[in-house]
Amino acid sequence: MSTVVRTSIGSVCVCDGININIAKPLSRQCRFFPTSVSPLLSCFQKKCDLNLPRPVQDAADSKISCSLLNVQDGIDDEEACELVSGVELSIGEGDDTIRAYLFKAVKNNNGTGLLLLSDVFGLEDSFTRDFAYRVACNGYNILVPDLFRGNPWTKEQADVFEEWIGRQNPERIAEDISRWTKWLFDEFMAAGISKKLGVVGFCFGGGQVLKVLAQDHGSCFGAGISFYGTRMDPIAASDIKAPVLFILGDNDPLCVVSEIQNIQKKIGEGSKVVVFPGRGHGFAHRPGSPEEDVDAEHAYVIMRDWLYDHLVV
Repeated sequence: MSTVVRTSIGSVCVCDGININIAKPLSRQCRFFPTSVSPLLSCFQKKCDLNLPRPVQDAADSKISCSLLNVQDGIDDEEACELVSGVELSIGEGDDTIRAYLFKAVKNNNGTGLLLLSDVFGLEDSFTRDFAYRVACNGYNILVPDLFRGNPWTKEQADVFEEWIGRQNPERIAEDISRWTKWLFDEFMAAGISKKLGVVGFCFGGGQVLKVLAQDHGSCFGAGISFYGTRMDPIAASDIKAPVLFILGDNDPLCVVSEIQNIQKKIGEGSKVVVFPGRGHGFAHRPGSPEEDVDAEHAYVIMRDWLYDHLVV
């Protein structure tokens, strides 16, 4: 079990020999997962203590800090601040520091830990954060690591994407993911809170899902979800021991349906491919039209049910 020690400059979470620096609560941003049919409504700013977190009593039910979130029907302002807490974490020191955000369900926490691997826009992207908030609202504890160590891709770099991606060392990314996976294991599985972890990824992160599960061999992760994964390694599929849900559109040149179906067959029984007709890349976590909003909502429900059936029940 991790313990948090208050200091004059912040809090330090010591986790089985790894120092986890709890830097600060999440900043107040007012852009949330857009969907025209979602029960989640508008964001609001609640006057609650957003200074430093309180000491953690238990990994499953501790309240790290209040933060903003979308509000469900029937939930008043007083309750809404209690639904999800968020905090920035870091492992390592100096140039070896790697950051992550942890979103925790404060009420109705089911104890399950999830790893969310972002697209190339990184953990600071509002769409990624909004999605993580929403998943946490469903009772999960979801960790979003900084895969690119503060250097995500931006649209201004459109002409040099291959150059940018070439600078992202795959061995370094894999090692960073492994370190955060160990933290999740210590925080939830070793503590006896969660039976298995889950991993979810979008685009670039969706491709990383296969690598993570192939290296894991079923020891930590009980399920994976890949949204329109890119740069996937079909060879890794045969080493995966956990069921994987693939969600994609049939109009996505970066994630071809036939290739995903072949990968799914290599993984074997229990995995599933869900194809949305007419949808392109990124529709589920950054929808760009009312029609995509509807399919994004449907994809979210499919993902939510998959997580529940494979990790909670």
